[in-house]
Amino acid sequence: MNNTIFSFPKPENEPVKGYNPGSPERKEIRKALDELYAVVTDIPAIIGGREVRTGNTGRVVMPTENSHLLATYHKVGEQEVRDAIDAAMKAHEQWANTPWIDRASVMLKIATLIEGKYRYLINAATMLGQGKTTMQAEIDSACELIDFLRYNVHYASQIYSDQPCSDKGTLNYVTYRPLEGFVFAITPFNFTSIASNLCLSPVLMGNVCIWKPSTTALLSNYILMKIYKEAGLPDGVVNFLPGSGALIGNIAFADRNLAGVHFTGSTGTFNSFWKAIGDNIANYRTYPKIVGETGGKDFIFAHASACPEQVATAIVRGAFEFQGQKCSAASRAYIPTSLWPKVKEIVGRMLAEIKMGDVRDFSAFVNAVIDEASFDNCMRYLEHAKQSPDAEIVFGGNGDKSQGWFIEPTVILAKKPDYKSMCEEIFGPIITIYVYDDNRYEETLHLCDQTSPYALTGAIFATCRQALRQAADILKYAAGNIYYNDKPTGAVVGQQPFGGARASGTNDKAGSYLNLIRWTSPQAIKETFNPASDYKYPFISSAE
Repeated sequence: MNNTIFSFPKPENEPVKGYNPGSPERKEIRKALDELYAVVTDIPAIIGGREVRTGNTGRVVMPTENSHLLATYHKVGEQEVRDAIDAAMKAHEQWANTPWIDRASVMLKIATLIEGKYRYLINAATMLGQGKTTMQAEIDSACELIDFLRYNVHYASQIYSDQPCSDKGTLNYVTYRPLEGFVFAITPFNFTSIASNLCLSPVLMGNVCIWKPSTTALLSNYILMKIYKEAGLPDGVVNFLPGSGALIGNIAFADRNLAGVHFTGSTGTFNSFWKAIGDNIANYRTYPKIVGETGGKDFIFAHASACPEQVATAIVRGAFEFQGQKCSAASRAYIPTSLWPKVKEIVGRMLAEIKMGDVRDFSAFVNAVIDEASFDNCMRYLEHAKQSPDAEIVFGGNGDKSQGWFIEPTVILAKKPDYKSMCEEIFGPIITIYVYDDNRYEETLHLCDQTSPYALTGAIFATCRQALRQAADILKYAAGNIYYNDKPTGAVVGQQPFGGARASGTNDKAGSYLNLIRWTSPQAIKETFNPASDYKYPFISSAE
């Protein structure tokens, strides 16, 4: 019996490769892109370790070349969903009883495989299938994914070692049991790393999972499943279910063994999950843990003391990298009148240089949005701005879906602080700017706090420390992740635990122990070495 007590040290973040011209990694990613582009991948469901092909298929196409078929996938039906739940529950006892160091070893093996053998394949799949540049894919599907795995192991060792004190004659300790049932993971298209973490953070803590991946991220997510298998994850611990979210969700939420939900996606969808769980609450064996990171209307707020070049750079990078399809992307900005002419000039100069194109064109900074529905949604906001007396399109404003779903990086100037695109989440390469009077700094800070129901990320730019502190105080509930003099995107695992509140989610902070603790059901145990043998306490006496 192995009675080693082991503590995993805090890891270092995975270094980001540069993909510079002539570099080995640039050659390798080109090769992986060519290989994936040249084949049509057949993606089955994976239930209890078995590949299941239903014959009811769908298509996965490239956002930047929407006529090119990357993969076909098999949609699950009701029976496959029930089979997946059964497979998860069958695997539950053995996985829950697996020593945690063994579970951690599987996670570290997955990280090692992605760091080396599969780095370029998973990055290429994320680029082609999800429309990311080489750098955006490297940061996501390689580095952040690896960081989640390694840091989670470190945080798990911290959680398990957190024990209560014991008095003389007793022994007190806590066991951190997995949840009693299965976790339902519903994952987004925009981050391969998040898709993996939504499944594997509960799994590390001894849970089993049914996974509904985003249809527009199926290629990279299927590759993840094959990596998990190679790393030694037992069959049935994660069950991969492509298909209708409504169909899968209706069955999962009605099942008495639902123990948790791990979600990243829209606020409306999360609200519907919460309601479904409430409607079924009497049916469950235990109250399900509900963890979600949802929408955002993330801001950049500049004080008159801010550096215009830095504000402009934050706007361009924060709003237009990955076409604004990050939960944390800058979507609204508040710029003082004194800074606006210079900020506008610099943003315009940068946008004039930016190239929009295919992910395989490494000179392109902006690619296509994820699908036609997203394209059409963005265009509705642009058309509204063109026709509204309360808005003006300063840069961009056009789209073209003839070859891919391309939207120009767009800056809208709002003449009213409550203009439509200042308040509503768009999830595209569109930022709306409101120019405020320098003398109304505090008033506009309150306006920023009250404009949106979301509270995910925000950035404050100021060289005046007093102004920075004032903004931080007024906006303390406006963002779960706040950035001083930096863009509101790019949280790094182990450095900036990520998540927001209000309509942006439950703020359980992915990339920290705070998320992992949610996937445990602690049990406190007391052992008494000299148990009482009489009910009477010393005070029970008629004598004085």
